[in-house]
Amino acid sequence: MSYSYQTVGSGSGTARKTFDFGRTHVVRPKGKHQATIVWLHGLGDNGSSWSQILESLPLPNIKWICPTAPTRPVAILGGFPCTAWFDAGELSEDGPDDWEGLDASAAHIANFLSAEPSDVKVGIGGFSMGAAMAFYSATACALGRYGNGNPYPISLRAVVGLSGWLPGSRGLRNKIEVSSEAARRAASLPILLSHGTCDDVVPYKNGEKCAQSLSIAGFRNLTFKTYEGIGHYTVPKEMDEVCNWLTARLGLEGSR
Repeated sequence: MSYSYQTVGSGSGTARKTFDFGRTHVVRPKGKHQATIVWLHGLGDNGSSWSQILESLPLPNIKWICPTAPTRPVAILGGFPCTAWFDAGELSEDGPDDWEGLDASAAHIANFLSAEPSDVKVGIGGFSMGAAMAFYSATACALGRYGNGNPYPISLRAVVGLSGWLPGSRGLRNKIEVSSEAARRAASLPILLSHGTCDDVVPYKNGEKCAQSLSIAGFRNLTFKTYEGIGHYTVPKEMDEVCNWLTARLGLEGSR
């Protein structure tokens, strides 16, 4: 199933952009359905590869939704088109933010979660650019709105980001501090960040900076895991810790 999102700029005469999202892969829970997590792939990947990894995890109470990002020209690849949740000139929080792309993808993800039953806890996770997108969604959830000002409709219960960075970090602390509601949501949202010290794609320092920026902005329920000697990939130990963390944070019934 593919989805198309149109974003409209706030100024008059601004271009209307359409984002066509690729195929979505769903892993149904093997036990009682207690939580749904949208899991986001990295740059150039698709939802299928992660759905296979997630299916093998001992988390029978989670339904996984693995969408595929739109194919678009990406600045860091010299304009070469590939699947990307947003455009990026560099894989760090220092580059210019593609607010339009970020908001369109965040809305696509929220759309899946808003269709879930009300007694099911919902969360977002991802790897690399997918992690960046998960962190951006966490900030939208705390602020109660997307970057474009539209209301963010989901109350997230957990956010996981592996080998990622934080887009839209500039001014985040100020935006959250002016609203007691935003500060409360930020302080209570559980976030897990994991990063390998030998990551040569999204350097470890970007993961550290992400944790720092979120913490300074008031995200107090933060866990930052470091993996010595690990590059830009996941390892079984990391996924085990993701399972344990999700089971504890979401109050899941059992690991088998």
